Amino acid sequence: MHLTVRSNHAMRLMMYCAMKRGQIAPVSEIARACNMSEAHLAKIANRLATAGFVQTVRGRAGGVRLAQAPEDIRVGDVVRTTEMGICLIECLDLDTNTCPLVTACKLRGVVQRALRAFLAVLDDCTLADLIDDGDDLRALMGLGADTPMPGPGA
Repeated sequence: MHLTVRSNHAMRLMMYCAMKRGQIAPVSEIARACNMSEAHLAKIANRLATAGFVQTVRGRAGGVRLAQAPEDIRVGDVVRTTEMGICLIECLDLDTNTCPLVTACKLRGVVQRALRAFLAVLDDCTLADLIDDGDDLRALMGLGADTPMPGPGA
């Protein structure tokens, strides 16, 4: 199984925002900390905002912040959003399938079961799980331990 760079970058963005604890993070800051292109990251942030995972704020003090609590964001949901219809083999998409074996081949069913199992594991993991006890992660992202917790309503 191979996820696209989009999913990898989306999870980096989400982890960074979770570590910022409700503060707005400029796209340039996230891109620098997570070794990503700003342009690519902006596209991913827009997709995540459309799906309701993050909020984007325009303007000079703008950026990205989580729209939900980290414990409410399932990794499987983010991957489903960023992978835009996971299709591991051609015959899983009956609209574009050209395989002549599709009506008799059992590979399709096996791959569908494997994909469901893969996503079930990701669904058992939340964003909070990924950043739990994240001192090493905070240091790698250049975030100090003193990043404030969000206040009420944040």
